Amino acid sequence: MSAVAAIRIDPLPGRFAYLMGLYAENYHRLARLFAPHELGAGSFVSSVDDGLDVRLDMVERHRYTLELHLTYCITDAHTGGPSPAAWLRMYRDAHVAEVTHCHPGQRLWRELGPFAPVKTVFQHRMRMATFLNRWLEYLAEQGHSRATLLALTALPACA
Repeated sequence: MSAVAAIRIDPLPGRFAYLMGLYAENYHRLARLFAPHELGAGSFVSSVDDGLDVRLDMVERHRYTLELHLTYCITDAHTGGPSPAAWLRMYRDAHVAEVTHCHPGQRLWRELGPFAPVKTVFQHRMRMATFLNRWLEYLAEQGHSRATLLALTALPACA
């Protein structure tokens, strides 16, 4: 048997490679949609007259990372916070964006427990990244963009 036939090539990426690819896709979707690297500090609202205004908050800005909060201007009746809400971290040097958590005030350890198995954490991160990917795609389809994004100081606050 030849050495070429003995090398097994897996046509599908592994789960970790898939997650990193999803992070990269989320980065590029977010960069195309709202260009947060060009935004200053503060809060911004995108309105496309569909009744679902989107709010983007620049939480922190560092040399290589951006901390963002993305949500609709809708209050959840159970929690009193905005819903859905995603806390995002964009790594400008690596060109990836991850969802750090999807619920206001709840970090990963509160949701999964302090010593969650690696498989559980990985599955949770995959669900959050997939959620963000679909949400960004939906926002783009609805017409949200950098052009529809206005500083919150120029508009009334979200209700």
